[in-house]
Amino acid sequence: MTFSIAGFDPQTRELGVAVQSKFIGVGSVVPWAKAGVGAIATQAFANPTYGPDGLHLLEQGKTAQETIDALISKDEGKADRQAGIVDVNGNAATFTGDRCYDWAGGQTGKHYAAQGNILVSQETVEAMGDTFEQSDGSLAERLLKALDAGQAAGGDRRGKQAAAIYVVKEKGGYLGTNNRYVDLRVDDHSNPIKELIRIYYLHQLYFGITKPENILDVKGTVREEIITHLYRLGFLGKKNVEDQTLYEQLTSFIHTENFERRELEKGKIDQAVLDFMKSKEQ
Repeated sequence: MTFSIAGFDPQTRELGVAVQSKFIGVGSVVPWAKAGVGAIATQAFANPTYGPDGLHLLEQGKTAQETIDALISKDEGKADRQAGIVDVNGNAATFTGDRCYDWAGGQTGKHYAAQGNILVSQETVEAMGDTFEQSDGSLAERLLKALDAGQAAGGDRRGKQAAAIYVVKEKGGYLGTNNRYVDLRVDDHSNPIKELIRIYYLHQLYFGITKPENILDVKGTVREEIITHLYRLGFLGKKNVEDQTLYEQLTSFIHTENFERRELEKGKIDQAVLDFMKSKEQ
């Protein structure tokens, strides 16, 4: 009752998994990944040990296919399992046990493994693979596009409930102190993939890096807009303010909203911060 895609980006060395299921909190079961090692999706009557055990095998130098072969060789319940693996060299493998409920199956391609069970049809898996191969953007964006395409092609025939994305990258986590680059879950929602995509772009807003083309000078119309919305949101008591007060309250707004990653030098503002400010309700 799940469909997923594990992927690898050879340029950034990112590895990750995106998944959707008619199963609450699917993100706590299916996706596993380790930077510099590989990414694993374990599902159907999931065997959670496929995650840590599989990553250990990959870390020892086994390929994606060798890892799947090793995992199922010692699993008496392998006929009920489904798994997809991508290793750090971009090799991919997928496995579907013969007792998984129809439609069940998977496919591999360049740097990805897509699989699903209890699907409307195999078109879900095909759509995920085709979309991943043809999409641009970061690994997370490509995985989410693939997941969304899989849902549009039919998805889980039992319905929708939860979705998750987990992407790892060397020192890609908060303040560079860990490798959890993107770790987001929607545990129970009527449209979990769309909600996951919304949360992902919110995550990028907070933790993304300011693009050079989005740096605005705080003057003219931009300055007037900042004042208008800082006043509307209660950060300014009046609209006629000196620059020092303006910058102090702009800094207060940025820190209140946790936009420290997008805080710029005095006299500059990130377009993304201004857009958020303009859209924020009181």
